[in-house]
Amino acid sequence: MKTLSTLQVGDRVTVSSIEGDDDISVRLLEMGLVPGVELTVVGYAPLGDPIEIELIGYRLSLRKSEASRVVIAD
Repeated sequence: MKTLSTLQVGDRVTVSSIEGDDDISVRLLEMGLVPGVELTVVGYAPLGDPIEIELIGYRLSLRKSEASRVVIAD
């Protein structure tokens, strides 16, 4: 199982699912990280956290702990 937190800058992937059943997973879905959406990893902060992604025409920064809940399709 590969997650968003393991990707490199420039990787373009498709979201497969969101792990968990709590407020954070619901919030990730509300931000547009729904199954089937394509996203691109734009960059990482100097210490590796947060990660910046681009999806559906906007950019989003996620903590590494949040990004590890986003399962991507192989």
